Amino acid sequence: MQKLRAKANKLVKRGLDQHVKLAVTGLSKSGKTAFITSLIHHLTNPQSQMPFFSLQQQERFIAGKLVGQDDLSVATFDYASALSDLQAGQWPQSTNRLNTLRLNLKYKPSSGLRAHLTDVATLTIDIFDYPGEWLLDLPMLNESFLDWNNRQYALLNHAPRKVHSEAFLAKLNQLDCLAEVDYGQLKKMALEYRDLLLLFKNQCQLTELQPGRLIMPGDLEDAPITLFFPVKHIDHQTLATAPENSVLATLQKRFEQYKKDVVKTFYSNFFGGFDRQIILVDLLGALDKGREALVEQSEVLKSLLKHFDYGKSNFLSRLFSPKIDKILFAANKVDHLSAEHHKDLALLLNNLIIDAQNELNYQGVTVETMAISSVKATKQVKVTEHGEVLNCIFGKSIESEQLLTYLPAQPPMRLLPKTQWPDNGFSFPSFYPLLSAQNTLEHIRLDHAVEYLIGDKVL
Repeated sequence: MQKLRAKANKLVKRGLDQHVKLAVTGLSKSGKTAFITSLIHHLTNPQSQMPFFSLQQQERFIAGKLVGQDDLSVATFDYASALSDLQAGQWPQSTNRLNTLRLNLKYKPSSGLRAHLTDVATLTIDIFDYPGEWLLDLPMLNESFLDWNNRQYALLNHAPRKVHSEAFLAKLNQLDCLAEVDYGQLKKMALEYRDLLLLFKNQCQLTELQPGRLIMPGDLEDAPITLFFPVKHIDHQTLATAPENSVLATLQKRFEQYKKDVVKTFYSNFFGGFDRQIILVDLLGALDKGREALVEQSEVLKSLLKHFDYGKSNFLSRLFSPKIDKILFAANKVDHLSAEHHKDLALLLNNLIIDAQNELNYQGVTVETMAISSVKATKQVKVTEHGEVLNCIFGKSIESEQLLTYLPAQPPMRLLPKTQWPDNGFSFPSFYPLLSAQNTLEHIRLDHAVEYLIGDKVL
């Protein structure tokens, strides 16, 4: 009876727009953990500065508080540790498992039915956090082993991967895929492929990295279901006639089981019933690594959008089949640019997702692009050189561990063709978090993002 009452109460709250399930999505290194931590920090801190969030602007915000989550089988997002890291001038550890938390916002309603019924209303926000690597597996749901294998093998043979893949490709060319499987050799090669994927991620800022659980296994560490890799190009006949105990048949079996038991389960349990979505994007990191990294990031983002439920939300859909009706694409780490170039980063992001935006608009979804910094890592400074005033940034460099004054490049406002890409590329150093004099987190346009995502829910 208690469970039924709780479920009925949840349905009523959702129907009255008092419950929002927020999807904080993004690829690895996009800043999801820092975004969630900063969001909670500013919505539970009475001294926070969120002037463009209508509740604060209109002095209707009462308080925010973290409360117990519904799903007790999912770990709680460790907000205290993440905040402690940021306040110590360190970025929090990357997420290695699924986490969740629930935030209640108390406010004074200003219009609608709520304003007539009560002086104080509560909006419940459920937020989920997960490794960005796991998100990368979703497109596999639409692929056969044959298609996946040949596409991944082709990627290994082209820039920028080829120069790093030569030793592994040589081993693949020597591998007899139709021979009886040697599980020890299979594991060894899978781990070599994992090391390649990690290199592509960390050194090349590439984003198509599958299987994601091979590089971020969570509770599947060393599980055979994650230990598969592409082999040299195969055709339908070769795959269909491969002996059951062969290398090729074993890889296919693991691929299919991985899709069914890992990817589909994660997708079904995590990606259902969202109301709003923010997609965080590290464009500067991709620009820093080159045009191929930027193009791949754009293509991966567009392919991921096919796996969410989008459409116009109404009373009945909120009750029984919630769909995302608002998406914010946010280019994070905009404080790594001079202020006059913030708009350029937003324009670049808009250019990269314009086709996906048109499709989403057709489905009745409101889409916005924005350049933000959920946690500032630099401050703006002016430097005079040879009589010219330069707009620079200042912060503690992660690479040198030294304080650095830097003149960042102007990012392109669209994806440049190869012929127009600068010979020396773009360079955007990374910085440690910056604290205010009061030891609080500072942000750029986090309040704009919050207003866009939930402003209409707190009228």
